[in-house]
Amino acid sequence: MKSLKVLTVALALLCPALAVAQDFPNKPIRLIVPFPPGGPNDIIARVVSKRMGEILKQNIIIDNRGGQGGVLGTDVVAKSAPDGYTIALTSAGALAISPSMEKVAYVTLTDLAPITLVAKVPEMLVVATSVPAKDMKELVALAKSQPGKMNFASSGPGSMPHLAGELFKLTAKIDITHVPYRGAAPAVNDLLGQQVQMVFLDLPVLLPQVQAGKLRAIAVGATQRVPSAPDVPTTVEVGMPDLQTENWYGLVAPAKTPRDVILALNQAAIEAMKEKDVLSKLGEQGAIVGGDTPEHFRDFIDAETKKWAKVIKDAGVQTEK
Repeated sequence: MKSLKVLTVALALLCPALAVAQDFPNKPIRLIVPFPPGGPNDIIARVVSKRMGEILKQNIIIDNRGGQGGVLGTDVVAKSAPDGYTIALTSAGALAISPSMEKVAYVTLTDLAPITLVAKVPEMLVVATSVPAKDMKELVALAKSQPGKMNFASSGPGSMPHLAGELFKLTAKIDITHVPYRGAAPAVNDLLGQQVQMVFLDLPVLLPQVQAGKLRAIAVGATQRVPSAPDVPTTVEVGMPDLQTENWYGLVAPAKTPRDVILALNQAAIEAMKEKDVLSKLGEQGAIVGGDTPEHFRDFIDAETKKWAKVIKDAGVQTEK
């Protein structure tokens, strides 16, 4: 009798979740983008979510919640109802880097449910035209000849460009100084003005300046050349295979979201990313389209977290934890 009562209670608790999963989605989905409109995260989210909405036959409403490098918007999802109607397309910074750099209100793989990796955007290393180095070998030799005198810009402490620069220092065994900026735009402006010597940034941010001859591309932090910059060698080609500096963006939901709902969102996202129009628009952003299982994405986030935590520790990066 006691066993029957326990079973009855368990089924009562389970039924609402099953009902949500079977009916999903029966109303619009809110997709939080934890950055302002117009940036890479926002553009990728809008392109993918439009097609996802068509596949799911429901509107997906973009909700831009910028602040703290993506942390604030990501935290909104962590604290939302686990029903699949509030999800986020967020970045490597918010999911894998910030938790090692500062105090955040969520534990990524405890409070969030991975859905799928959506895209990777390689970081490109460029130098100002005043820097007398045409390739990686010359740049490293130049930095070694004047330790501590050359510098690199970033879009802010703890950002992917910052840690890419720190990983470059560790890999090449060079001493260059970090100069943080409040975003990519001012960093590029000072690079163009010869105030700083080099920077790693998302490829689409730098490509127009490289194509115009205003900045010199050294390498792309990826394993394969990028179609939008076919003449720029990868860090593997220039002898630094460990210098992988790809920003990435993925879909997450609140923890405890029903498995069927996660799979429905995963399937819609993967189907959307196979569309020619979506592939073309993401390609224009220099993005390498993802698409994987929730389990694979979880393992990927875990590996990336450990990788950048090691860089932070080995480079002696100051943290707020």
